[in-house]
Amino acid sequence: MTNEEWAFFERFIHSARAPNGRKPTNHRLVLDGIFWIARTGAPWRDLPEEFGKWSSVYRQIRRWTLAGLWEEIMEALNESGAVPEALLRKADALG
Repeated sequence: MTNEEWAFFERFIHSARAPNGRKPTNHRLVLDGIFWIARTGAPWRDLPEEFGKWSSVYRQIRRWTLAGLWEEIMEALNESGAVPEALLRKADALG
């Protein structure tokens, strides 16, 4: 992901702190791993090691999902106008 893309996501990621207060791992790398899974459709166990342990990346996406992070990100993307109108219509049709 580019620095500009990371700058968009970083503010959301840092607002969703771990419940145990531990210092987070490299969230940019975790997010890259999540996007790799989404792009390839591969099973979690096939996540390349360069993104970290698949189970850790999966655990993090579950935490962010339960915290409502993805809804916040989608809302901000919609409000920013960064998502083309055609993609929004397609997403509405799917969901």
